[in-house]
Amino acid sequence: MKKEKHIEETAQPKQKSGLRENIEAVIIAVVIALFIRTFIVQAFKIPSGSMKQTLLIGDHILVSKFIYGVKVPFINKTIITVKKPERGDIVVFKYSRDPKKDFIKRVIGISGDVVKIRNKQVYINGKALNHDHGIFSDPKIYPAGTQPRDNFGPAKVPENSLFVMGDNRDHSYDSRFWGFVDLKSVKGKAFIIYWSWSKDDFGVRWGRLGHIIK
Repeated sequence: MKKEKHIEETAQPKQKSGLRENIEAVIIAVVIALFIRTFIVQAFKIPSGSMKQTLLIGDHILVSKFIYGVKVPFINKTIITVKKPERGDIVVFKYSRDPKKDFIKRVIGISGDVVKIRNKQVYINGKALNHDHGIFSDPKIYPAGTQPRDNFGPAKVPENSLFVMGDNRDHSYDSRFWGFVDLKSVKGKAFIIYWSWSKDDFGVRWGRLGHIIK
């Protein structure tokens, strides 16, 4: 009697449905986007003129988040330190009086610096700060004691803190008025303009696209 042959069936892998594949692709894309936004780079829009002429209302910028280190989300604890903000950096940070708001300013003083302003002239550690970034549009000078816009300090920047100012010096609400920025509140350094839209002219500022922020 002939022996019966055993029939072996190879199980065929089940193919994923098109809907499942699309859902998985979307989930992966969202995870990657969240990772990039949390740890690498984040986009911001400039809503005010406090940084004119460096940054204009309607500029869309990218901010490097890893340049100052890797932080744990929500608690803002730095687990990997790369470098600290330096004088001249343009940084985005959480506004101390309302953490839901993000501010963007230029770093003027770092930890240990003594900042003083006399008749609009900024002094760092006794030396006049001279650069092309700060602009003044109001010839009026407010005397010390009335408000700190044109006459401030001297004040020493505390440890792990920054003194920041807007480049549009006469129209910027910054450290002169509300104090220092805690390094834990710093989100990153602005480095490029990727899009710019003029509401007044209702058009794209083509010449600003791809501009490296200094």
